[in-house]
Amino acid sequence: MNHLENKNTDSEGINASQQKESVSGNLKYLIVGIFFGVVFVKAEIISWFRIQEMFNLESFFMYGVIGSAVAVGMISVFLIKKLNIKTLDGEKIEIQPKTFNKGQIYGGLLFGFGWAITGACPGPLFAQIGTGATVIVVTLISAIAGTWFYGLIKDKLPH
Repeated sequence: MNHLENKNTDSEGINASQQKESVSGNLKYLIVGIFFGVVFVKAEIISWFRIQEMFNLESFFMYGVIGSAVAVGMISVFLIKKLNIKTLDGEKIEIQPKTFNKGQIYGGLLFGFGWAITGACPGPLFAQIGTGATVIVVTLISAIAGTWFYGLIKDKLPH
């Protein structure tokens, strides 16, 4: 198997850490996830009403949050590339070039429609469930089923 074939069949991806975490080592991810959940709840960015305001063009709030996240992401990627920043374990961060295909438009539209209808995107699903909005479990199960179905048919889709 040549080098490219090895990359494509690597189940953990090009940027996967070479060091394996212990169960207790994963605790830091749980803590960060809980922290982000609390921040999302307090900032109201998981609020169904805030999301509906955004899609009804009644409020700038969510657009400001999303725009800020995009700006921080752009600056972060620029700095990672420019300063050759490494992971905390000293591993090189490789940002692969992206290629466009029209399936991204269809996927984006489906994602947006689902977000508008349910008032939930995948990021804050668990935070919404944690606040007691247990009906979001239906959205979570649907997201998992949709991801599984895509994985089942992705090789049969046009490129």
